[in-house]
Amino acid sequence: MGVLPVNIYTEFSMQFGSSVEAVLFSFALANRINILKKENIQNQTEIIRHLKENELLQTKVTRELENKVEERTTEINFQKKIIEQRNRDIVESIRYAKRIQEAILPEKQELLSFFPQSFIFYEPKDIVSGDFYWTLNRNDHVFYAIADCTGHGVPGGFMSMLAISLMNEIVIEKGMDEPGDILNMLRVKIILALKQTGASGENKDGMDMIFCRFNKKENTLTYAAANNPLWIVRNKEMLVFPADKQPVGVNMLEDVISFNQHTIPLQKNDIIYAITDGYADQFGGPKGKKFSHKKLKELLLSISDKDMNKQHEILAATLKEWKGNLEQVDDISVAGIRI
Repeated sequence: MGVLPVNIYTEFSMQFGSSVEAVLFSFALANRINILKKENIQNQTEIIRHLKENELLQTKVTRELENKVEERTTEINFQKKIIEQRNRDIVESIRYAKRIQEAILPEKQELLSFFPQSFIFYEPKDIVSGDFYWTLNRNDHVFYAIADCTGHGVPGGFMSMLAISLMNEIVIEKGMDEPGDILNMLRVKIILALKQTGASGENKDGMDMIFCRFNKKENTLTYAAANNPLWIVRNKEMLVFPADKQPVGVNMLEDVISFNQHTIPLQKNDIIYAITDGYADQFGGPKGKKFSHKKLKELLLSISDKDMNKQHEILAATLKEWKGNLEQVDDISVAGIRI
């Protein structure tokens, strides 16, 4: 612009300055890159250090968790062994109670000795049963009963043994022989034994029962029944003899009334069936429904012409097929006697 003289220095000053600027910028950029590299290396080193610390912490936590799990597993296994041992002790006690109950129950051969053509189909739900049967031969009379106590298992077993003991006292020791009077007396003794008053919320333990007395000379059957009716098959027809709608025990629904007693003249080849409700109440079949009393009547009627041992086999097989994989819901008792 005419301010400076034109010479070699002024002519190439711009190029020289740019070159110097480029060199200086290169040094500065290289220095910046080196700084970034150092920072990157420091950051990577820090990250690696943190990763190692995290790994050590994770290993420590994992080891502590493993130790705690191992300790807990050991404790659970110890508790499991205690529970298993207690269960074995309980089951062993219940099995011993079963032996006591079986000792109290009459031998099935006793009924056969009185009635050669007879059977008792007896299938407890649990180890001990709330169902029981009872027989006695005295002079010209054969007494027998089928009963279903409140509950099943251990509670039902206690009730059944109490009832058997009281029946022995009433019939054997006191010599009572009228079925209606026997059920009335049994009810009184059960109420006294269980301290029942009929108050709201009180236990309602008792039993349903059919009590029969067979007169050998007159060929008659006298019975009294609590809730469960008596069935007789005669000439391929099912005859139903009613029961009183009250249990042997405290009655929470109605006033206490005496049990009715009925006498039935028997005919040759009559088959007397006394049952509890366990068979009819068993769930099963293709739709998971109850077997029902109607179906049980039909079954007994259809097999009534067969030998009593064969009837027992058919009842067992039919129940097994009907039940399938379902759990048995209650104790089951069916007694059949052909006259």
